[in-house]
Amino acid sequence: MQGDFFRILTMRQSDYPPLEAVTKPVLDTEATAYYLNLAPQTLRVWSSRENGLIRPIRIGRRLGWPVSEIKRVLGV
Repeated sequence: MQGDFFRILTMRQSDYPPLEAVTKPVLDTEATAYYLNLAPQTLRVWSSRENGLIRPIRIGRRLGWPVSEIKRVLGV
């Protein structure tokens, strides 16, 4: 998990398209953390406590974060 944090810190803005251009229905935790300017672990805590601004969709053992909810939170 610590590796995720450092990978996010080193990601360039060009690694992700503008949120308006995202066509996927859900994003992974790392991409969602980038768009919300949060640490991926913050989103994992939201998921486990079920008290965050966005509720993820469980896809097997992974979390999918609805793009529509991300846009709602950001006001996009």
